[in-house]
Amino acid sequence: MIFLFYFIAFIVAVAALIYILGYAYLFSGISKTYFRGRMSANIDDGKLFRSNIIHTTAPKLWEEDAELNKKELSKEIADDLLHSNTASFLVIKNGKLLHEQYWNGYTSHSKTNSFSMAKAITVMLYGKALEEGKIKNTDQNFSELYEEFKTKSFGKDLTLKHLAQMESGLEWDENYKNPFLPNARAYYGSSLIKATFSRRFKEKPGERFEYQSGSTQLLGFAVKKAINQSLSSYLSEKFWIPLGMEQNADWGVDESGMEKTYCCIHSNSRDFAKLGQMFLDDGKAGNQQILNLEFIEQMRTPTKKSDEIYGMGLWINNDNPIKHYYFLGLQGQYIIMIPEHKMVIVRTGSYNNLPKTDRGRPDQVKFLVNETVKLFF
Repeated sequence: MIFLFYFIAFIVAVAALIYILGYAYLFSGISKTYFRGRMSANIDDGKLFRSNIIHTTAPKLWEEDAELNKKELSKEIADDLLHSNTASFLVIKNGKLLHEQYWNGYTSHSKTNSFSMAKAITVMLYGKALEEGKIKNTDQNFSELYEEFKTKSFGKDLTLKHLAQMESGLEWDENYKNPFLPNARAYYGSSLIKATFSRRFKEKPGERFEYQSGSTQLLGFAVKKAINQSLSSYLSEKFWIPLGMEQNADWGVDESGMEKTYCCIHSNSRDFAKLGQMFLDDGKAGNQQILNLEFIEQMRTPTKKSDEIYGMGLWINNDNPIKHYYFLGLQGQYIIMIPEHKMVIVRTGSYNNLPKTDRGRPDQVKFLVNETVKLFF
């Protein structure tokens, strides 16, 4: 009985210490992962979080290619997709649905977590706000929107372009496995502003490329303040509706209603593919220019500081004989654009410990590009 008393007292003391040290979000993380048989965030966890709806109003179905699903995937592709716990694999060619396949109970209506593919979508919103004059120019200082950054060391030098290009100089360890680091705090915590505005800068912005979720979250705060509406409603008006998305999507938010702009757009693979098609069509949806070509080109042009592998929100591979660029999310969420072959590839799933040995890019992307083009060329 005495042992039980001391044990309970110890647990209470540990819990109190966790709260005092600012790690209360750990309880949320544990309840959403370990208590549900998971080891980390997953593509189906959208229902466990608050979210805003990204509305669509006039869905347009993909035009189907006459050869839709008539050609089986090669053994190489099929084995790779099976091994990597794939949920969906779609191929769009010449604007038509050429191949569509699902595994493990997923269907064309399944909404899965974009993870960091949302970073590119946040940059798209930044581009649209620039186009509409709601943001002055690409070099506008973040501190013009949030004055408290004028007193931060290096904060006054931070521009929105630095954030979009991952050159912010922010102190942020992009580690998804350590629950005590910023990504977990942002994902499971209740306040995104506390998770990001509390971070210091370790160097002058613009000096070095470093991929960071915190940078895109700060960009999201800037865009939201500039447009004076929710990012979900802006995304709906400017992209989801004009693109004729088939379903409403959901965007994870914190307790204040702020979107997690570094991740967490839950949508279906057909609609993710429409984002890729928009880039292949140079920012157009049909005859409507929904994002100007100049900004599209900035997004898909690799920067020198990234060693030519990243533009603004998009990963780029011009080293491969078949050049391509893509949206990339944790556990292998991809929207891949292959301009030379007018092809979009979407792959979603749960590829834990996704290998990234191709200069920081997943080998699987290059593999899928080369093998899919070979199969359908």
